[in-house]
Amino acid sequence: MRKLFIVLALGLILAHPIYAQKDTTTFNKKRFRISVGLTATAYTAGVLYLSEVWYRDHERVPLHWYNDNAGWQQMDKAAHAYIAYHQSRAGYEMLKWSGVNQNTAIFLGGSLGFIFQLPIEIFDGIYEGYGFSWGDVYANTAGSLLFMLQQKFADEQIIKMKFSYYPTPYSKVNPRILGENALESLFTDYNAQTYWLSIGLNKLIPDEIIPNWLNIAVGYSGGGMLSDFENPRWIGGKRIAEYARYRQFLLSPDIDYTQFKTNSKFLNGLFEALNLTKFPAPAIEYNTEYGWVLHFIYL
Repeated sequence: MRKLFIVLALGLILAHPIYAQKDTTTFNKKRFRISVGLTATAYTAGVLYLSEVWYRDHERVPLHWYNDNAGWQQMDKAAHAYIAYHQSRAGYEMLKWSGVNQNTAIFLGGSLGFIFQLPIEIFDGIYEGYGFSWGDVYANTAGSLLFMLQQKFADEQIIKMKFSYYPTPYSKVNPRILGENALESLFTDYNAQTYWLSIGLNKLIPDEIIPNWLNIAVGYSGGGMLSDFENPRWIGGKRIAEYARYRQFLLSPDIDYTQFKTNSKFLNGLFEALNLTKFPAPAIEYNTEYGWVLHFIYL
């Protein structure tokens, strides 16, 4: 998870100046070279980080497979789809900014999420302690396809993938796995993460009274997870309490920040960045352990 966010961050940070610009209807060689350069730089930096830093202390082994589909209540698969979706979105936006035609931008730029994440699976498959996960590949594909199919057939992103985070006490129970500080927990504590499909409300209920920025979001998360498949009974030589592992399904209003149009490049870029996250709002939750739960504000 942590290495995925690093690759995502590299791509989005480098693409940020482009989000604030308007696209062009004619092919622009200078913009295209910038787009290719940014993409190549992000891709190379990600691969170098994986090979020289992340796997540095792991022994190289023959390609092998690892079935982790049951791990983390599938929260890691939601993370893969989320990252692939936004990397594909970045690829498309960069090519449109360069004046590349719509179909090429969709199928070439929209494949970026899958392309960026495939080396991670290959590296996992050739280093000890990891393994090539077909489940991760399917999740990466789903994220990219969610973007590409909407852009192809609707010419817009009716359903947007978003993320929210709120710290949990589980990281203090097993900090080696779930993070030893707040920054590590942001990336490694799946209990604290929620992934959302955010839909324009006026797309579901066509009505001019409903503002374009008002969305309804369906979320998924999990809790009680101290490790991937099952919770350990002992950590650091100490017996720990039992925690029930559960799933959370949520419904909550949301905001599409990109519907706020301005003439400011900075604000447009800021709204694009904010749209990666779900707006804190009231929520209805169904919890497989505790049943129905109402949240005055779900973060």
